[in-house]
Amino acid sequence: MNVTTKTDKSAKPSKKKTPAKKPSESLVLSFDNNSLATQLFGQFDEYLAMLETMLEIEAVARGNEVLLSGDEAAIHRGRMALEHLYSKLELGESIEKGDVTGAVRMAISEDQLSLPAIENKPSRLAMAQIGTRKKIVQARTKTQDKYIRAMDKAELIFGVGPAGTGKTYLAVAYAASLLERGAVDRIILSRPAVEAGERLGFLPGDMKEKVDPYLRPLYDALYDMMPGDKVERALTSGMIEIAPLAFMRGRTLANAAVILDEAQNTTSMQMKMFLTRLGENSKMIITGDPSQVDLPYGQISGLVEAMDILPSIDGVEKIVFSAADVVRHRLVMQIVLAYDEHSKNQAKNPPQFGQNRPRTQQ
Repeated sequence: MNVTTKTDKSAKPSKKKTPAKKPSESLVLSFDNNSLATQLFGQFDEYLAMLETMLEIEAVARGNEVLLSGDEAAIHRGRMALEHLYSKLELGESIEKGDVTGAVRMAISEDQLSLPAIENKPSRLAMAQIGTRKKIVQARTKTQDKYIRAMDKAELIFGVGPAGTGKTYLAVAYAASLLERGAVDRIILSRPAVEAGERLGFLPGDMKEKVDPYLRPLYDALYDMMPGDKVERALTSGMIEIAPLAFMRGRTLANAAVILDEAQNTTSMQMKMFLTRLGENSKMIITGDPSQVDLPYGQISGLVEAMDILPSIDGVEKIVFSAADVVRHRLVMQIVLAYDEHSKNQAKNPPQFGQNRPRTQQ
């Protein structure tokens, strides 16, 4: 991949006293493989348009080349992102909008590097990844990178934060990778059967059919990581077990990857019970969003309590995601930020008697 740099000095000084602007720079990136360059730019150059919006630069495609123009630091971030994405394509991987967003975020997070350091290390954006039979899942944010590395080194991992940050998806991907390489004998996926502010009433069918609606997100992630026929066989044989939290009492979970999802809806007693199920050669991953507790008003969340009382010791890792780590639709991040701001305002100005009260942890 050839790179040439051009600096735009065409702007003439004005006689009027105006605020000084940063000099504009141009950077031309040339990619050897025309087919991969087309994939890199996206259909109708949609990925370049995303780059322009996120970095406030101009990106113009010319065949297998792209001209980046704008602030010096911003176009170097654009270069890092494009080179990283192109390297993924060279490895035979595909890229999506989420990959572009993740690459740009990672490039922005490299602000602590000097430009010469960036120049000498274009592969700095290589992040932690999880390999499964169907796909390779790569971290898209710094926090996701820390989360994957925490799962590598710790036995008990908490992944806490808002919706859309990849907490459950990455946990299931990691569990699938452990099972496929023989590091564990089975996967156990669990959630508390608490309805999200609704009353569904009687659910027909056997026990599996009754709890399946609560566990659907875990099924979806599993089928995304492993071939469908293998998932079905593993579920039938018990190699993959999906069960409500209430079924965990009295068990010792050894040689297993154990995931508790939606843990914000556990009570204190349920969380203590679940944590003490950890057996030899097992890895326990607990995910949840403390801002979406569906327990009765005034009930303390077991997840919130556990995060407070468990010490920071070897074998326990606590990873906290924020709105900046949301990897779903861009509006999801804005929604999370808006609700966070609303909660802060209500904390400062509590509603008067007769008004709706926020459901917050006491």
